[in-house]
Amino acid sequence: MTTGDHGFLQGLARPAAAFLAFTILAAAPLSAKSENLLDEAKARGELVLGTELQFAPFEFTENDKPKGYSIDLMNLVAADLGIKVRYVDLPFASVLPGLEAKKFDMVEATSTITKARAERYYFTLPIADATVALVKRKGDTSIQKAQDIAGKVVGGTKGSAQTKLLQDFVQTLPGGVKEIKEYLGSPNAYADLEAGRIVAVAGSLPNLAYLVKTRPETFELVLPPFGPKAYLAWLARKDDASKPLIDAINASLVKLTKSGKIKELQLKWFGVATDLPIDAVPTPLY
Repeated sequence: MTTGDHGFLQGLARPAAAFLAFTILAAAPLSAKSENLLDEAKARGELVLGTELQFAPFEFTENDKPKGYSIDLMNLVAADLGIKVRYVDLPFASVLPGLEAKKFDMVEATSTITKARAERYYFTLPIADATVALVKRKGDTSIQKAQDIAGKVVGGTKGSAQTKLLQDFVQTLPGGVKEIKEYLGSPNAYADLEAGRIVAVAGSLPNLAYLVKTRPETFELVLPPFGPKAYLAWLARKDDASKPLIDAINASLVKLTKSGKIKELQLKWFGVATDLPIDAVPTPLY
């Protein structure tokens, strides 16, 4: 997806020390020599993060460099923790298996906090809203509200919580939908939507709002959103070694919230700012 000139706010310098490199796939599992993953990463010289760089505006590439709201925020956190980061880029459906196989320290790919994931992983405090919505082709009057997808072909990103919510939602519609196509990467879903192969794509509201903002001549939001209130966050393995790392990141996120830096980043990337919980990771509704 071509991002173009977004006209972003200036003045939020991304600390150079926080960014090191990104690779396509980790070649071998990381060693686990310490009971404190943060200390181990510092000793190693970098924190290795699994992601999918096709999730604008959170994480994507521009001029062959990682970019986005989540990248900016992680770089601020990394600078606060005094550590460099390296991104491992792979399809989202492979990110969690890669974490389980210890291909990287934690997941930076912005992920919805769900009940199933919360049982298996440590989540950081929320970094953004994750309410699910639909996007359609500009001018498609056959889709006025979410329920209008009944009997039609729709799409979502393979392995995402938003696609799972779409699957649940269509079961409430008379006759359901003709088909839900699942794509490796949201740009592939948007391409099929633009080509008319599907009538709508499900995604988190911030992502879809960014898509419409950058390509208003092609896409249009379907409002109101559907589904329960949800949040996006980063996550790590649920083990003793990962807990100090998550705690340190959460402490940094609280500082960045109180200083107004997170609100600045929200305005930069989304055009609006929303309040996020900082006392605890919210209990997911689904």
